[in-house]
Amino acid sequence: MNLLSDSLFAVWAAVVAVCDCRSRRVSNALVVAGLAAALACAALEHGPFGISLTQAALGALVGLCALLPFFALGVMGGADVKVFAVLGAWCGMHALVGLWIAASLIAGCHALWLLVSTRTRLAALGRPGALTFALGSKRATPYAACLTVPAIAWMGLQAFTAGVQ
Repeated sequence: MNLLSDSLFAVWAAVVAVCDCRSRRVSNALVVAGLAAALACAALEHGPFGISLTQAALGALVGLCALLPFFALGVMGGADVKVFAVLGAWCGMHALVGLWIAASLIAGCHALWLLVSTRTRLAALGRPGALTFALGSKRATPYAACLTVPAIAWMGLQAFTAGVQ
């Protein structure tokens, strides 16, 4: 564990989550900074998840390819896809399925909360031309935040278990 790379990852992921929750936007500069930091940490062998540069590059590619079809179908934003690719660079390909499942469960709970809190009927979601998850005055689920929060938790869990041993 490296305090600098752990902090760098945690700060990047937290900033992504805050930006996504506040404005439903994650800037390309933030994505590029996260990718550069992830690759640099991997190249220096000081990443928070202990992956090599090859594993980081492969993780980024798999992360990008995994969510790109959802962007092409119009059910996911481009920033969500890019953030998942950067998470692949930070965490490695092996972590992506777990992060995706955790993020999807969180996003599902958020969408369910939106449905209940806005008293929206399920039939209203299929209207042509309507945004998929824009319900009433509530905005879409911040999926990039749903992706980064479990990643921060996973890093914390790894740090905790390493400290216990």
